[in-house]
Amino acid sequence: MPSTYLLVTHGSRDLRYQRSIAQLADRVQQKLSAKVGMAVLECAPVELHQQIERFCQRCNPHDEIEIVPLFLLPGVHVKEDIPEQIEIARSRLPVKLSVTPHLGSSDQLTKLLAQRFSSRSADARILLSHGSRRPQGNLPIEQLAEQLAAIAAFWSVPPNLETSVQTLVQQGCQEIAILPYFLFSGGITDAIAQQIDQLSQRFSGINLKLLTPLEVSDDLVDLIVQFIALQNFSKSVIPT
Repeated sequence: MPSTYLLVTHGSRDLRYQRSIAQLADRVQQKLSAKVGMAVLECAPVELHQQIERFCQRCNPHDEIEIVPLFLLPGVHVKEDIPEQIEIARSRLPVKLSVTPHLGSSDQLTKLLAQRFSSRSADARILLSHGSRRPQGNLPIEQLAEQLAAIAAFWSVPPNLETSVQTLVQQGCQEIAILPYFLFSGGITDAIAQQIDQLSQRFSGINLKLLTPLEVSDDLVDLIVQFIALQNFSKSVIPT
């Protein structure tokens, strides 16, 4: 079984994001009692495959290193960019590299999001994701929102937050909980907060409740640890 793990996130120039992923790696390492590192796909001085190589050079050459993509959606980064970078690293390294599915594929994530929504009373819910312009790229968010008794809204493509809030207000909703579907706070979540302030002024009498992203929490740490354990258990089961 792997004894070394490398958590891979999108990356950001926002210092809050950088601190968060470092803290997350430390806390997952403590829970797993194994070596855990971090790498980013974008906004780094070197490409991901070079980060993988440097991490592997600091590990035991006999260890299997498992890469864990902490991505919430199965987009281009998960399906194309990360596998391409891993293959480059494999061609240059003598160590064994394996990769888990992306974190967003975990059933436990849906339960965690449901708990976040239930922490605030509301008569309507919005699950707000970045959004994709790829055909069917937003279908996973729409399906997830349906499971959470919410509607899906997107930051970069329609239907956007303003349109979704307006639709719910026209339906008579008075309290709307909005959950940004992001790992950590950053520039986009700041912009979301500013827009919600503007919408609150426009729709006076409507209570717009902005929830925080997942952030570094006990729940997220436990989710990642359980996710890794489940992947390893699945690999250890020999089909009969």
